[in-house]
Amino acid sequence: MNSEQRNHWNGQHKILTGIITKPGAHTEAVAIALELHTALYASEESNGQQATYEDSLWDQLLESTVRSYPVQTPGSRNSIVWHLWHSARIEDITMNILGADREQVLHTERFADRLQTPFLHSGNGMSERDVAALSREVNLGALAEYRRAVACRTRSILSSLEPGQLGMKATPAQFERVREEKAVLDSEQWLMDYWSGKTFAGQVLMPATRHNFVHLNKAMQVKQKLQK
Repeated sequence: MNSEQRNHWNGQHKILTGIITKPGAHTEAVAIALELHTALYASEESNGQQATYEDSLWDQLLESTVRSYPVQTPGSRNSIVWHLWHSARIEDITMNILGADREQVLHTERFADRLQTPFLHSGNGMSERDVAALSREVNLGALAEYRRAVACRTRSILSSLEPGQLGMKATPAQFERVREEKAVLDSEQWLMDYWSGKTFAGQVLMPATRHNFVHLNKAMQVKQKLQK
């Protein structure tokens, strides 16, 4: 994603922020959200479209670079693996449990086993030892598939929304599911409190779009540092 594409993405996100809670602008808001989301995640093979941000990240990316931890970059020491896994986990939790009240992709498609890592939570509050273990052990092929599956599910959810639904908040029962499924560590109550203040629109604006953008930026910084 070059500077022109980044400026366009940010401009569209600003427009989305201004209209996403307006029922009369529902169709336009969903269309922009889908555009922004598609620009971040890996594209389907041989679709002939312009490379996405994740496409650019994976291009000529070495496995040693992906798994390297810790890495001294602005605002983060985490590995590319962690950034890709964490952003997908956050989206899976918020879009499916708190948004659509559905099962997580992590469970419906057996990614809890396929990723070959014991960590089922969001990644917030992990120890350095755990981040190192995740970076070293996660199955990279399964991680790429997990991200594609999460992205596909999110787009399906967004496309099926009716006007007004973006203004709804998650119920106490949905937050209890997050706890029961151990999707957030007990030590990270601040994250639950943060989510409790957001509508579905807020979840789309931050976890599903902006949050992914931020972590792809950090992952790209790692790549640029290690593969000059």
